[in-house]
Amino acid sequence: MTGHIHSIETFGTVDGPGIRLVVFFKGCPMRCLYCHNPDTWNMSGGHDMTAEEILDEYEKGRSFYKNGGITATGGEPLMQMEFLTELFRKAKDKGIHTCLDTSGIVFSRDKKEEFDILSEVCDLVMLDIKHIDDDEHKKLTAHSNKAVLEYLDYLAGKNIPVWIRHVAVHGITLNDMYLERLGRYIAQYRNIQALDVLPYHSMAKNKYSELKIVYPLADTPDASKEDAIHARNVIINAMKEERSR
Repeated sequence: MTGHIHSIETFGTVDGPGIRLVVFFKGCPMRCLYCHNPDTWNMSGGHDMTAEEILDEYEKGRSFYKNGGITATGGEPLMQMEFLTELFRKAKDKGIHTCLDTSGIVFSRDKKEEFDILSEVCDLVMLDIKHIDDDEHKKLTAHSNKAVLEYLDYLAGKNIPVWIRHVAVHGITLNDMYLERLGRYIAQYRNIQALDVLPYHSMAKNKYSELKIVYPLADTPDASKEDAIHARNVIINAMKEERSR
């Protein structure tokens, strides 16, 4: 079996705990307005790799990854779930920590058996909640957030550790009302171990230009580190208030 891979980063430090081998999968159904990897959207380009070939890359730097592991990102790795599961299973056989960086957009309880098998070999999920409001989520990604929130609920039922990721974007998510709603919502889940709020940046503009795609947020200013800190504080405070009730 092979997976269709965009690229591999051999020294990832922001995609899970420790230093990690980060595998960028091809394919994603979402079209997030601030996506910084539009070159992973479709399945063209990239290259096919077996799980063994990816693990060989890991072995080359195993001494660096002793406190890290492998992270599958993209794109949307769950688009290639069968291969993702095989990669994680073979990684676990070698004692390697596995992390899935996903939007959860393709989750379906109709595929519960497949997700159950994947969950057995997945140590951590970094779940990117794009927007807590469903209508705003549709504007931002062209999809409902229902599958995303259902996946979070599923992961809680499995007691799988989750890190929540959220991007702070002026005029879209940098809104205290929405941030408070997000905090109140995720407060119910005790398997959430971390919250990463990332400031929106426009560094992907060149990619869009090269791909001849219009950059949707050309007039949106970058968010600052202070913006992201503020957003995170609003979410955390709302979580605390909700849990104290």
